[in-house]
Amino acid sequence: MNGSKITTLCYIERDGKYLMLYRNKKKNDINEGKWIGVGGHLEGTESPGECLEREVKEETGLTLTSYRFRGIVTFVPSPEEAEYMCVYTADGFEGELRECSEGELCWIEKEKIGELSLWEGDRLFLPLLMKEDGPFFSMKLVYDGGKLVHVRMDGEAEER
Repeated sequence: MNGSKITTLCYIERDGKYLMLYRNKKKNDINEGKWIGVGGHLEGTESPGECLEREVKEETGLTLTSYRFRGIVTFVPSPEEAEYMCVYTADGFEGELRECSEGELCWIEKEKIGELSLWEGDRLFLPLLMKEDGPFFSMKLVYDGGKLVHVRMDGEAEER
């Protein structure tokens, strides 16, 4: 997989809110200035679930006790790279929230998430996650200079 990587992305839910991470602490961060879920890159022989559990613990201090694999997003930020994001929601966790080295963690009411600085494509898949019975999905998001130019959802293409 030339120029490709596998990552996890999780939206942890509590009291009608998602735990969101405002990326403002890392150097050369593609997500700088954006609000995203928590997660990161698979290491070694980790499965996506093992990566998810480790990354959530590292970034938040929380231990997940209940989560669900909701979809896969092929994120193409530039022509020579792709990231395959395994997207999860979680509704069970233990532990105390702690400071994150990558940005600021904040519980945001689901209906207010659209007001945040998000990737354009996140605005397309977040509503699917917010539906309790939302379908498992496969989405491809192609960007050009930070602008979303192509979307493919479960085999249906849409030029932007």
